[in-house]
Amino acid sequence: MILRRMRAPLILLILLMAVSVLGLTLAPGVDEHGNVHYLSFFHAFYFISYTATTIGFGEIPHSFSDQQRLWVIVSIYLSVVGWAYTLGSVFSLLSDRSLQQAIAMQRFVRAVRRLREPFYLVCGYGETGRLICSALDRMGLRSVVIEIDETKVGEIELHSFSADVPALCADASSPETLKYAGLTHPHCAGVIALTNEDATNLAIAIAARLLAPKLPALCRAEHRETSANMASFGTRHIINPFERFGETLALALHAPAASQLLDWLTGLPGSTVERRRDPPRGHWIVCGHGRFGRWMVDAMDAEALPVTIIDRELRPDSTHRWVQGDGTGANALKEADVMQATGIVAGTSSDVDNLSIAVTARELNPELFVILRQNQYANQALFDAFESDITVLPSEIIAHECLAILGTPLLVPFLREVRMRDESWCSTQLERLTARLGWTVPEIWSERLNLKSAPALYRRLMRGETVTLDMLLRSPTDRTVPLDCEVLYLDRDDDDHLLMPAGNTSLRPGDELLLAGTRRARSDLGLGIGNEHTLAYLITGEDLPGGWIWLRLARRGRRSLKPILP
Repeated sequence: MILRRMRAPLILLILLMAVSVLGLTLAPGVDEHGNVHYLSFFHAFYFISYTATTIGFGEIPHSFSDQQRLWVIVSIYLSVVGWAYTLGSVFSLLSDRSLQQAIAMQRFVRAVRRLREPFYLVCGYGETGRLICSALDRMGLRSVVIEIDETKVGEIELHSFSADVPALCADASSPETLKYAGLTHPHCAGVIALTNEDATNLAIAIAARLLAPKLPALCRAEHRETSANMASFGTRHIINPFERFGETLALALHAPAASQLLDWLTGLPGSTVERRRDPPRGHWIVCGHGRFGRWMVDAMDAEALPVTIIDRELRPDSTHRWVQGDGTGANALKEADVMQATGIVAGTSSDVDNLSIAVTARELNPELFVILRQNQYANQALFDAFESDITVLPSEIIAHECLAILGTPLLVPFLREVRMRDESWCSTQLERLTARLGWTVPEIWSERLNLKSAPALYRRLMRGETVTLDMLLRSPTDRTVPLDCEVLYLDRDDDDHLLMPAGNTSLRPGDELLLAGTRRARSDLGLGIGNEHTLAYLITGEDLPGGWIWLRLARRGRRSLKPILP
């Protein structure tokens, strides 16, 4: 691109230099003896070079004649015109958007090619993408970003990531762009499609399925048709935030304790979850029958709850009562019997309208259970000030789902098992876990009992020793003190999976444990399963010698203490 744009200026500059040099060799001069003298091409080129570049060393090898000086004057003005045109072309080229994009692309491609550690390809750096990249950075994982909005790409450099995040301003639906971003890179660990366009996410899902079929793809889809299309060609993880919350609401209506347990387990680690009041059964009002509103109505229909729908367009059916309006005024709410309702869903696509609906409804019925949809994270202060019972932020729902899949894949089957349990079981587990760990969201992690992750424990298990969970989940400094963690799920290769396994459960080589607890407990458990001396203390209470020499001496001492039989 540079050579093509600079072709004419460079040709003009070369021609002017050639004409100036040729003319100077043809102009007659006079030497110190008064004889006619002509400059050689070398001397003419040397003189024109430093004259045209405004350096100026004087007349060489002899003082010039009037003819030579006349031609030098012409050459000076010709060079000024040539250099002015060339420099103008250079500045125009440097400010050219196409060149800047090409340079940025080459810099981005080189940065991705140099990656030698696992990374995730994040397509879309909106609110959800920012949460995902921040969480991946805290987990010590790299990310590569494709974002079509140049402003959002510039924001990446303002965030204090511990590692550089290569970012490209481009359309993520292009397969070539995805390949440049590392889709086929040997260290790419997965693709996360988080753009606001379902068509773009669908194109990313197709490209990932065809170009990198072994990579996990997490794709956002806000329309049911898009979800079905993604599922048809085998997309592994399809995340519809409205569908996810619809399932959560249906679970909260059917089994409140199970819903509270899932909220506590899937929240942001370190944050405190308050025990909210359960969604009541009774008459509900849904304001806005768009994508979000339809999922809410379906969730309530599944629980056989009466629903009144307020929408600007009437689409009456034989199941629900319809009221025309937007719900921001008292008249539409009164017509929907807000005074007798038990709950309301403010689910329009406008944050201002949703807040207006919620405030008006609460004034008419202070006991109303309010579910508030928040579309923009920038309005967080307003939603915090209102204090709704449940605030639905799609970006956080998607981020939590993605992090649960990426960070602890074992959490997905565990949550599936919990949803199938009855209310009494969930209530018992919720009370037991929160009584021990508190209402602060615990860290959720998994441990695979293999030679790489748990070498000390794996060797003992392979020797046939019996190690139970109670033996293992002890403090490495005082084995009488249990660790502040719980085993939620035990996954085995023979499909003998255990939900909330008992403390006397014996471990096997290859088991994978899903745990919830504090960060200190996670560190202590890692020490116990990885260090032979610590594990021996946890199992037997015996402190082994710490070095090779002391270990040999201890073994010799034990041999000398053996009784001598007659």
